[in-house]
Amino acid sequence: MFTHYLHTEIEIDAPADRVWAVLSDLPSYPQWNPFVRSAVGTLRQGERLQIVVQPDGGKAMRFSPVVLTVHPMREIRWLGRFLFPGLFDGEHCFVIESLGDNKVRFIQNERFDGVLVGMMRRNLDRDTKNGFDAMNRALKARAESGLESIG
Repeated sequence: MFTHYLHTEIEIDAPADRVWAVLSDLPSYPQWNPFVRSAVGTLRQGERLQIVVQPDGGKAMRFSPVVLTVHPMREIRWLGRFLFPGLFDGEHCFVIESLGDNKVRFIQNERFDGVLVGMMRRNLDRDTKNGFDAMNRALKARAESGLESIG
């Protein structure tokens, strides 16, 4: 069994409620998110989402994580698994930390566990981390522009 962690963060010059509005509007992801190309479902504990991620230049990957935690304006956490528990599990977390009235730190991290994690470490450190960073930059741009939703 292997464990691997990824952590990214970015400061966003926007209030937490605006960042939350962008992050929690799953149907708008195809309009702005360069990594999570599609997110379908309800952000409620116990619900199953349908997620498509595609790192820049990589193949699209589909998975169906279960929502573990939703704290409006603060955190979304889900657990995704490949085939069965213990093979390749990822617990993903989005955190919004308020740094003042109009500034937040957005943190995106994931803990990967499973027998395949050791073989995937290089791809995780390169492609997945780059995807997290790209999403962070896109979230920052959208929240700072004031575009919560276009639909």
